[in-house]
Amino acid sequence: RPNAAPIPMTPWAEAIFKERDRTFGVDRPAAHCLPHSIPDAMLIDNFKIIQDPGLTLILYEEFARFRQIFTDGRSHPKEMNPAWFGYSIGKWDRETFVVDTVGFNDRSWLDDAGHPHSEKLHTIERFHRRDFGHLDLEITIEDPIAYTEPWSFALHFRLMADTELIEDVCDNEKD
Repeated sequence: RPNAAPIPMTPWAEAIFKERDRTFGVDRPAAHCLPHSIPDAMLIDNFKIIQDPGLTLILYEEFARFRQIFTDGRSHPKEMNPAWFGYSIGKWDRETFVVDTVGFNDRSWLDDAGHPHSEKLHTIERFHRRDFGHLDLEITIEDPIAYTEPWSFALHFRLMADTELIEDVCDNEKD
């Protein structure tokens, strides 16, 4: 966040965040072989983006998980079962791939620090390839239950050429 501005949490979110901090994140979902969320899954390990007409996939190395981003012109489903990575639709805005995601469950954390979210979480991700070896990502978090206003932050990634994803399995919560 610009100038280290505080994240605008509601009292509900602030209480959860403080408890997770006090207990050193003891109930972190990944400790129970459960997925990281958006954006946390991008921060944990390597990932690979695969584009095909109508669909973009993000493959995460950790726990061999994947995310589907539909680019075939559909809108979000009217009815959704809450999901770990939500329901994502994407479109190109000039040189930027914009991904709109809703339909999350409330069981994941936004980051390892323990920032919570509700099932009302809505994310907008703006992927921009600055040049051959660099990907910039701006993420906007909107959740009226957890945050008093939308907030955004940037992430920057470097291409790891000649690198393959390796199998990563969470075995009986002993990863």
